Amino acid sequence: MTYIVTENCIKCKFMDCVEVCPVDCFYEGENMLVIHPDECIDCGVCEPECPAEAILPDTEDGLEDWLEINVKYSEDWPNITTKRESPADAEDWKDKPGKKAEFSTSPGLGG
Repeated sequence: MTYIVTENCIKCKFMDCVEVCPVDCFYEGENMLVIHPDECIDCGVCEPECPAEAILPDTEDGLEDWLEINVKYSEDWPNITTKRESPADAEDWKDKPGKKAEFSTSPGLGG
């Protein structure tokens, strides 16, 4: 089992999870974060830290597409190890459904 970041992170990109991760397995895209599944040690400390409830164990049903996204983009995007400010409109996007269409494949700043 590993933890993965799901659709709820898109356009929110709260970074509370980054600060608690003991192995720095988060990677930053333009409008969301992903977890490198091979680096995640399954400690689970990130899951309760996410205000958008976007981090879930990959054993939950229906998350295969999100596992693929986490695998693919954790190889391409820069590693992020420190919390920065979330987007100014993150709270507006927090509970909106159907955000997958907003997903950007562009990398973030990392750090």
